[in-house]
Amino acid sequence: MARNLQASAQWERIQDNWVTADAAVDLTGFKADDRNFNVSFWSPEANGVRYLKTLVYDLATELGEEDWKRLRNIPNREVGEPLTVRVGGEPVCLDYLQAVLELGFIERQVELSGARVLEIGAGYGRTGHAMLANHDLAEYWIVDLTNTLNLSRAYLREVLDEARFAKVRFVDVDDIDQVVAAPRFDLCVNIHSFAEMLPETVRDYLDLIDETCAASYVKNPVGKFLDAKLDGHFKGHAAVEEALRTGPLRKVLDIFDADAVTAAVPAFIDAYRPGESWTCVADERGLPWSYFWQALYKRSRT
Repeated sequence: MARNLQASAQWERIQDNWVTADAAVDLTGFKADDRNFNVSFWSPEANGVRYLKTLVYDLATELGEEDWKRLRNIPNREVGEPLTVRVGGEPVCLDYLQAVLELGFIERQVELSGARVLEIGAGYGRTGHAMLANHDLAEYWIVDLTNTLNLSRAYLREVLDEARFAKVRFVDVDDIDQVVAAPRFDLCVNIHSFAEMLPETVRDYLDLIDETCAASYVKNPVGKFLDAKLDGHFKGHAAVEEALRTGPLRKVLDIFDADAVTAAVPAFIDAYRPGESWTCVADERGLPWSYFWQALYKRSRT
């Protein structure tokens, strides 16, 4: 019986270019080069989007019922054409997947109905979008740099209805006295921007939280990484040096060593405590990142 056991054209190309006759001569580094990328798994450099979507897909399949409810409550998530997967008939992107997980963590500690919320460094506004879509907040204030503030204003105007958008107040950092003069906020939120500020700026913001807020939520890295294999230092040496000087936690660690990350958590809890009268009431890893931690603090009762 004749059998056709010849290589396909695809594998002929692989053997001609990558898994060549010399591929087995020296095994040094072969699991991280084109030999293994054509035999065992895909090159992360060439397949970054595929790996990102795989991450989002896997995380989405692990969402609980309440997480899905929060996600479905958020309209217009596809504004801006995010990279999405589809699970349970719903488009899911990494930004809003994180938003619903962060919101679930916050909800377990803070009553958000009627709350006044302050966010320091909102990015394009996905956290405010998620909160306003899921809770009847009294107000949502955003403090940010001018250009980023313009971005979040434009985005939230696009995705929120008129009534919810009217609850958002945008405050330039140069006008921070508006926050000081405002009534007390029930919650302050900071996600990944304290780690990108100068240490003295972070301390000033923590003092502001101590002065104006009843609770504080942070999600930031527990330290820095310096392994060029992770991102190729694609922004250049100057950007790397700048990043190493920012944030209150500047120790370089192996961000994919669970023991190293765990050992850095106590310093994280101390670094982001707004003041001596505050207690960390909950903390845990900030999914999906290996080296991000989230914590919620409340002012201690006297």
